Amino acid sequence: MTIAELNKIYDEYADLVKVRRLVAEEGAKLAEKTGYRKQILVCGGTGCTSSGSRKVVEALEDELKKQGLEKEVLVVKTGCFGLCALGPIMIVYPEGAFYSQATPEGVRRVVDEHIKNGNIVKDLLYKETVHEDGSINPLSETAFYKKQKRISLRNCGVIDPENIKEYIATKGYQGLAKALTEMTEDEVVQCLLDSGLRGRGGAGFPTGRKWMFAKNAPGDVKYVACNADEGDPGAFMDRSILEGDPHAIIEAMTIAGHTIGAHQGFIYVRAEYPVAVQRLEIALKQAREYGLLGKNILETGFDFDIEIRLGAGAFVCGEETALMTSIEGNRGEPRPRPPFPAVKGLFGKPTLLNNVETYSNIPQIIRKGADWYASMGTATSKGTKVFALGGKITNVGLVEVPMGTTLREIIEEIGGGIPNGKAFKAAQTGGPSGGCIPPQHIDTPIDYESLAAIGSMMGSGGLIIMDEDNCMVDVAKFYLNFTVDESCGKCTPCRIGTKRLCEYLEKITEGNGTMEDLEKIEELSNHMKSSSLCALGQSAPNPVLSTIKYFKDEYLDHIENKHCTAGVCKNLLRYEIVEDKCKGCTLCARNCPVGAITGTVRQPHVINADKCIKCGVCMNNCKFGAIVRK
Repeated sequence: MTIAELNKIYDEYADLVKVRRLVAEEGAKLAEKTGYRKQILVCGGTGCTSSGSRKVVEALEDELKKQGLEKEVLVVKTGCFGLCALGPIMIVYPEGAFYSQATPEGVRRVVDEHIKNGNIVKDLLYKETVHEDGSINPLSETAFYKKQKRISLRNCGVIDPENIKEYIATKGYQGLAKALTEMTEDEVVQCLLDSGLRGRGGAGFPTGRKWMFAKNAPGDVKYVACNADEGDPGAFMDRSILEGDPHAIIEAMTIAGHTIGAHQGFIYVRAEYPVAVQRLEIALKQAREYGLLGKNILETGFDFDIEIRLGAGAFVCGEETALMTSIEGNRGEPRPRPPFPAVKGLFGKPTLLNNVETYSNIPQIIRKGADWYASMGTATSKGTKVFALGGKITNVGLVEVPMGTTLREIIEEIGGGIPNGKAFKAAQTGGPSGGCIPPQHIDTPIDYESLAAIGSMMGSGGLIIMDEDNCMVDVAKFYLNFTVDESCGKCTPCRIGTKRLCEYLEKITEGNGTMEDLEKIEELSNHMKSSSLCALGQSAPNPVLSTIKYFKDEYLDHIENKHCTAGVCKNLLRYEIVEDKCKGCTLCARNCPVGAITGTVRQPHVINADKCIKCGVCMNNCKFGAIVRK
């Protein structure tokens, strides 16, 4: 393929994709030029697929054929839209009608009433897109999307990720063309340095400097690698980018290969991401067929190809040296540094490694320039950040916001607040390597330095929200249990230290903790942070240290009062019957599995604390609110 042929595909398909970014009259005019009266986008990401989006697509295509509309309406299976809690999601353009929690039955109504007769089915729309007067609010104006700035996610939920022409229609591969024909390798590196882009995998190392080190490293053979081994609990940012915009990663890695002098790339992705792997395979095949990967790319004489390597789900393989060891076919264990991968990486050769989200920014930075990207974010943290927003939050999903957006804005505005009127208690950023942010820091700007200053970290982008029903000691124990399981065992501080920390936390949650245990936890944590081989062991104590720092009263309550205020730690619970409320209906006694409740009909009952196994069945069955948990 030549650059002229690339531009021709753009000219042919650009309007088709632009319709999906426009609504109302402007979108309708453009739709007429494309040959399709309507375009229906259905989320084909993992979240919506698990909610039944494939059945929705089948019903949609069957009904369109039945109504004789299949040639007038284009059905597109996209990547993630972001509002995962509302799946399956379906959007009809040019109106921009957002149908949430779509069903095959609802689809038939949409085709019959909306597609055929022009009447939007308002009772099936996402409620925030419908005004009181019945008019439709564009999706971009809803609370969830209003403050977002989609750079990494710009094509997710917009294009068909299995159609390379639709990616090209968004000016895809134009950044590669520019890098190959208009810029020197030094200019590409300088562009990234000037943009201020930092690695989105966790540490936030300047991307341009990493590329510069790899470029300047001596050697005839070099490699480019992509870290798609997303292992943090609750994180799905990289997966969604791979599912919704795989060509962006291929384009970025090819630019990287040309810049540092590499001809081979590897994408290390976990095998638990079958949709992402499938779409990557399709995208790689298409890129080769179009001459955008392989030999003589864009007829410039540059050769570069990419292989997929599947990971077995080891969390430690997210660490760069362990990842490379795994790609080489060995057990995934970290290696001492230095030498760093830019000097000695894959197969002992200089290697450039970035994660999926970092790469997703590269083509746009090259195409639009460093100043464009540097204009977003803060002085030291440029651009945007993608977060997987989960836990006790109304709008569970994927969000992308400019760096510097406050935690409050993400939780209360974009996330829709805490459900059921509960109070915000903490936000966990950075997964098992991060810390818990308390309510007093809810106005903290989200950037690398601000999070580090309060004892947390950006991490790869998991953002778990907790409310008053969460026990922070139990939360710390959860993350320690995870790191105990995921430690590779190579170094003693991590292998033994995580286990000992976990034992201390178990002791406290069981009601056997002492004040001396807290001192030992902090001492052991400091040793682990300073002596563990890799970031897994170095950062494993972070959730414990941050919860002790901000929620020490909960630790003291567990230790001194043998009490868990949140009612989570089972050994510290007790159930009591409020005498004034008990009607003596005997329902609790009849459902107690161990016969711990006694009493006569129409008389207050009593719970025998020694026999009670604290299962909560009595409380769940009581119709009068007479049983309380303390």
